[in-house]
Amino acid sequence: MNKDLMERVFMLANHILSTHDTIRKTAKIYSISKSTVHNDVSKRLYKIDKVLYLKVQKILDNNFAQKHIRGGEATRKKYAGK
Repeated sequence: MNKDLMERVFMLANHILSTHDTIRKTAKIYSISKSTVHNDVSKRLYKIDKVLYLKVQKILDNNFAQKHIRGGEATRKKYAGK
């Protein structure tokens, strides 16, 4: 695997570990697509470092479980102004 690619994978994984950001927010911060972030922290990270992968996956699973709550909150805020 390319050295630059490995550095990006570790950079994204460490960012998610330190901030608990979602894939969407991480992609926006680093100006890359959501699918790239998802592939980096799931498929590529698993091949490189399984321990780090499990830590990141735990955070992503938690974010996924809270997704419906965040969506409902956003809708509430949207219509609260009217």
